[in-house]
Amino acid sequence: MALTRLTMTDEQRKSVALEYLKAYDHGGVTSTGGSILDLFADDAQVYFPKWGLANGKEEIGRMFGDLGGRGKAITHDYAGFNWIMTGGDMFACEGTSHGEHVDGPWRAGVPEWAAGRWCDVFEVRDWLIQRCFIYLDPDYAGKDTARYPWLNTK
Repeated sequence: MALTRLTMTDEQRKSVALEYLKAYDHGGVTSTGGSILDLFADDAQVYFPKWGLANGKEEIGRMFGDLGGRGKAITHDYAGFNWIMTGGDMFACEGTSHGEHVDGPWRAGVPEWAAGRWCDVFEVRDWLIQRCFIYLDPDYAGKDTARYPWLNTK
Protein backbone atom coordinates (compact mmCIF):
# COMPACT_ATOMS: atom_id res chain seq x y z
CA MET A 1 0.00 0.00 0.00
CA ALA A 2 1.40 3.38 -0.99
CA LEU A 3 1.51 6.27 1.42
CA THR A 4 -0.62 9.14 0.14
CA ARG A 5 -0.63 12.73 1.25
CA LEU A 6 -3.33 14.74 -0.44
CA THR A 7 -2.76 18.46 -0.34
CA MET A 8 -5.68 20.18 1.34
CA THR A 9 -6.57 23.85 1.59
CA ASP A 10 -7.48 25.51 4.88
CA GLU A 11 -11.13 25.61 3.74
CA GLN A 12 -11.11 21.88 3.04
CA ARG A 13 -9.61 21.11 6.45
CA LYS A 14 -12.17 23.41 8.04
CA SER A 15 -14.98 21.55 6.22
CA VAL A 16 -13.86 18.25 7.80
CA ALA A 17 -13.90 19.84 11.27
CA LEU A 18 -17.35 21.34 10.63
CA GLU A 19 -18.68 17.96 9.51
CA TYR A 20 -17.35 16.46 12.76
CA LEU A 21 -18.96 19.16 14.95
CA LYS A 22 -22.29 18.86 13.13
CA ALA A 23 -22.19 15.07 13.41
CA TYR A 24 -21.54 15.43 17.14
CA ASP A 25 -24.66 17.64 17.37
CA HIS A 26 -26.65 14.97 15.52
CA GLY A 27 -25.86 12.01 17.75
CA GLY A 28 -22.75 10.90 15.87
CA VAL A 29 -24.35 10.78 12.42
CA THR A 30 -22.70 12.65 9.53
CA SER A 31 -24.56 14.61 6.85
CA THR A 32 -24.34 11.55 4.57
CA GLY A 33 -25.76 9.21 7.23
CA GLY A 34 -22.39 7.71 8.15
CA SER A 35 -20.73 7.37 11.53
CA ILE A 36 -18.76 10.20 13.09
CA LEU A 37 -15.93 7.67 13.37
CA ASP A 38 -15.68 7.63 9.55
CA LEU A 39 -14.19 11.13 9.84
CA PHE A 40 -11.17 9.83 11.79
CA ALA A 41 -7.98 8.11 10.70
CA ASP A 42 -7.61 4.58 12.07
CA ASP A 43 -4.82 5.71 14.43
CA ALA A 44 -6.32 9.11 15.34
CA GLN A 45 -6.12 10.59 18.83
CA VAL A 46 -8.84 12.50 20.68
CA TYR A 47 -8.40 14.17 24.07
CA PHE A 48 -11.31 15.19 26.30
CA PRO A 49 -10.92 16.66 29.82
CA LYS A 50 -11.66 14.24 32.65
CA TRP A 51 -11.73 11.34 30.15
CA GLY A 52 -8.19 11.41 28.86
CA LEU A 53 -6.59 10.42 25.58
CA ALA A 54 -8.37 8.02 23.24
CA ASN A 55 -6.06 6.29 20.75
CA GLY A 56 -7.58 4.79 17.60
CA LYS A 57 -11.16 4.51 16.42
CA GLU A 58 -12.15 1.83 18.95
CA GLU A 59 -11.15 3.95 21.96
CA ILE A 60 -12.55 7.10 20.33
CA GLY A 61 -15.87 5.29 19.90
CA ARG A 62 -15.80 4.24 23.55
CA MET A 63 -15.03 7.81 24.63
CA PHE A 64 -17.88 9.23 22.51
CA GLY A 65 -20.19 6.59 23.99
CA ASP A 66 -19.19 7.58 27.52
CA LEU A 67 -19.66 11.28 26.78
CA GLY A 68 -22.90 10.75 24.88
CA GLY A 69 -24.32 8.83 27.82
CA ARG A 70 -24.02 11.98 29.94
CA GLY A 71 -25.38 14.49 27.45
CA LYS A 72 -28.98 14.70 26.26
CA ALA A 73 -28.44 17.32 23.53
CA ILE A 74 -25.78 19.71 22.26
CA THR A 75 -25.74 22.47 19.69
CA HIS A 76 -22.55 24.23 18.64
CA ASP A 77 -23.07 27.90 17.74
CA TYR A 78 -21.55 27.78 14.24
CA ALA A 79 -22.04 31.44 13.36
CA GLY A 80 -19.72 32.54 16.16
CA PHE A 81 -16.78 30.23 15.50
CA ASN A 82 -13.28 31.69 15.46
CA TRP A 83 -10.99 29.72 13.17
CA ILE A 84 -7.24 29.93 13.73
CA MET A 85 -5.79 28.51 10.54
CA THR A 86 -2.05 27.88 10.27
CA GLY A 87 -1.73 27.02 6.59
CA GLY A 88 -0.75 23.50 7.66
CA ASP A 89 -2.49 20.38 8.88
CA MET A 90 -2.97 21.74 12.41
CA PHE A 91 -5.49 24.47 13.28
CA ALA A 92 -7.89 25.49 16.04
CA CYS A 93 -11.54 26.38 16.35
CA GLU A 94 -12.93 28.35 19.27
CA GLY A 95 -16.64 28.59 19.92
CA THR A 96 -19.63 28.26 22.19
CA SER A 97 -22.36 25.69 22.67
CA HIS A 98 -25.56 25.04 24.53
CA GLY A 99 -27.57 21.96 25.36
CA GLU A 100 -28.72 19.65 28.09
CA HIS A 101 -26.66 17.35 30.27
CA VAL A 102 -28.02 14.68 32.61
CA ASP A 103 -27.28 17.18 35.42
CA GLY A 104 -29.17 20.03 33.74
CA PRO A 105 -29.08 22.51 30.86
CA TRP A 106 -26.21 24.79 29.92
CA ARG A 107 -25.60 27.75 27.65
CA ALA A 108 -22.34 29.59 27.13
CA GLY A 109 -22.36 32.80 29.15
CA VAL A 110 -25.19 31.76 31.50
CA PRO A 111 -23.65 32.33 33.98
CA GLU A 112 -20.52 33.80 32.46
CA TRP A 113 -18.15 31.43 34.30
CA ALA A 114 -20.00 28.24 33.37
CA ALA A 115 -19.53 25.66 30.63
CA GLY A 116 -20.21 26.23 26.98
CA ARG A 117 -17.01 27.89 25.81
CA TRP A 118 -14.56 25.53 24.14
CA CYS A 119 -11.55 25.30 21.86
CA ASP A 120 -10.68 22.30 19.69
CA VAL A 121 -7.24 21.81 18.18
CA PHE A 122 -7.43 19.70 15.02
CA GLU A 123 -4.96 17.99 12.78
CA VAL A 124 -6.60 17.08 9.46
CA ARG A 125 -4.77 15.33 6.66
CA ASP A 126 -5.98 13.30 3.68
CA TRP A 127 -9.60 14.27 4.49
CA LEU A 128 -9.42 12.59 7.91
CA ILE A 129 -9.06 13.88 11.44
CA GLN A 130 -5.69 12.69 12.70
CA ARG A 131 -5.92 14.47 16.05
CA CYS A 132 -8.57 16.43 17.94
CA PHE A 133 -7.78 17.81 21.38
CA ILE A 134 -10.87 19.30 23.05
CA TYR A 135 -10.43 21.99 25.70
CA LEU A 136 -13.48 22.90 27.77
CA ASP A 137 -15.03 22.74 31.22
CA PRO A 138 -16.79 19.35 31.36
CA ASP A 139 -18.95 20.50 34.31
CA TYR A 140 -21.81 21.37 31.97
CA ALA A 141 -24.42 21.94 34.68
CA GLY A 142 -22.12 24.13 36.82
CA LYS A 143 -22.41 21.85 39.87
CA ASP A 144 -18.71 21.87 40.84
CA THR A 145 -18.85 25.15 42.78
CA ALA A 146 -17.72 24.02 46.24
CA ARG A 147 -14.08 23.78 45.12
CA TYR A 148 -14.02 27.33 43.70
CA PRO A 149 -14.94 29.83 46.45
CA TRP A 150 -15.07 32.82 44.08
CA LEU A 151 -18.11 31.29 42.38
CA ASN A 152 -20.13 31.65 45.58
CA THR A 153 -19.77 35.44 45.38
CA LYS A 154 -21.12 35.78 41.84
